[in-house]
Amino acid sequence: MYTMIRIRDTVRIPPEMFGEDLNKVVEETVQKTFEGTVRKDRGVIVAVGNINPIGDGIVIHGDGGMYQKVEFEALTFKPLLQEIVDGIVCEVVEFGAFCHIGALDALIHMSQIMNDYVEVDVENERIVGREKKKVLKTGDSIRARIVAVSLNELSARESKIGLTMRQPALGVHEWIYEPEKKEEEKEKKRDKKKEKKKKGRK
Repeated sequence: MYTMIRIRDTVRIPPEMFGEDLNKVVEETVQKTFEGTVRKDRGVIVAVGNINPIGDGIVIHGDGGMYQKVEFEALTFKPLLQEIVDGIVCEVVEFGAFCHIGALDALIHMSQIMNDYVEVDVENERIVGREKKKVLKTGDSIRARIVAVSLNELSARESKIGLTMRQPALGVHEWIYEPEKKEEEKEKKRDKKKEKKKKGRK
């Protein structure tokens, strides 16, 4: 999901910035050029750092700018198929729910939310299971599996990531840990009964 990589590339320095400190100009240009962009092989470039110019810049005839080779570290976010991710529901729509899973949003289609028929209540920002009455709502923390990835290099917002929660140990965090809580409550009740029996014997 998140990885740190080194990238070598070239950036264009506009002529109006020639009089300024080269290192600062290169740093600002690399940040503006790369941060927030999408590369299909690398994912979203979230942040860049340790930026170093390589050699001298090149001026091309007919272009007033200077082309400078650079090397830098980049923090990238690349969703992988079948990866398990945690996220937060940020919007409920007629066909499912969108979730923040890092640098990008992902969709859980209504058919992939739970093993139950669901009713979508967009007005109240929630999705309810008809039989089990489980509720998914805006602000819920969820755990899901990535089942589809289509990254758009022209616009990060147009990238499409599909999630499913219809597998064991997936879903709203409360759903996942609910059986454990019930088991703990049962154990506590058993312990109390044992203590009462012991006291009764005395």
